[in-house]
Amino acid sequence: MTAPHVRQVVLKVHSRCNLACDYCYVYRHADQDWRSRPRIMAPGTVSRVADRLAAHMRRHGTERVRVVLHGGEPLLAGLAALDRTVRTLRAALPTGATLDVAMQTNGLLLDEAALELCHTHRIDVGVSVDGDRTANDRHRRHADGRGSYAEVATALRLLARPEHRARYAGLLCTVDLANDPIAVYEGLREFDPPRLDLLLPHGNWSVPPPGRHPDDPATPYADWLIAVFDRWYAERPRRTGIRLFESLIALLLGGRSGTQALGVAEPDVMTIETNGTIEGTDTLKTTTAAAMRTGYDVFRHSFDEALRHPSLAGRPTGMAALAAACRACPVVDVCGGGLYAHRFRDGVGFAQPSVYCADLFRLIWHVRERVSADVAALRRQSVPAAHR
Repeated sequence: MTAPHVRQVVLKVHSRCNLACDYCYVYRHADQDWRSRPRIMAPGTVSRVADRLAAHMRRHGTERVRVVLHGGEPLLAGLAALDRTVRTLRAALPTGATLDVAMQTNGLLLDEAALELCHTHRIDVGVSVDGDRTANDRHRRHADGRGSYAEVATALRLLARPEHRARYAGLLCTVDLANDPIAVYEGLREFDPPRLDLLLPHGNWSVPPPGRHPDDPATPYADWLIAVFDRWYAERPRRTGIRLFESLIALLLGGRSGTQALGVAEPDVMTIETNGTIEGTDTLKTTTAAAMRTGYDVFRHSFDEALRHPSLAGRPTGMAALAAACRACPVVDVCGGGLYAHRFRDGVGFAQPSVYCADLFRLIWHVRERVSADVAALRRQSVPAAHR
């Protein structure tokens, strides 16, 4: 078994945001440490991150790693700071190693100058938007209550132009049961994204997500996602991938998941805050104020030291991390227990099924039936008529 190592670093280059989304897992949940952190990651901190990352790659013989410029809103750091950050990271890489860079933004500051920088450094751009105007502006608003749809739509039309499309990574949408699923899907497709991420809103057994009552057998989130899946799956050709559905299909056919929300996989994502603090996957902010805190930072500790912490690779992984009910479930190889943060319960920890267990089961079963029917049809077509 190989030693755990980091494949993706979420770099919090700016700790504030120019939106006030009411569901934000950074600002509206248990962990409020952002209030005491520097607004922007200092050049000296970036240098230490670069040194630690390079040393980690040399130790593990890693040839490729991904860094996601994140926040808050990363573009608030300014283009000069982002330029310097990427140059510093790449300059420290071991010979022959590759650094893939991405940025997750709300799009409000995404203009020609920002995209020129993205082309210079081959930064792939993901944009957060929740669908059409009605769906998006339900939650993604300015602090004064104004919606953000008009601004993000302008940015997305720019990003989708032929000269910028190479940098267009996709759209990230948080599911809201109040929004019509097909209207959301069609609203997102208007921006011609290469990929969509449909995310379940963060919640757990102690703080359930909206409309999800743990003791209720209803599956409202599965119903919502199935409506989108059926529309998407029937399309020929498909211009837009949906990571959740593609991962489900891949896992059902014996492949690998492309999302942390599904599949039994070891944690390989590390978060580094603006002050150099090393933390685990930042969705853990939704559980307790201390769930992410490792006590490690890039000035005093290596990545390998930090990986031993329970919020990173030091926690149980694979089947050993799952509740007994999960291990006995017929879809465990696909579900994998769901997103780690969604399993949390106060006083118990993470060793229980996802708060979305019923929804995930129904969604997986539905996708399995659709895919199995298609596989069976293909097999029949490949058998000569005389042998049927």
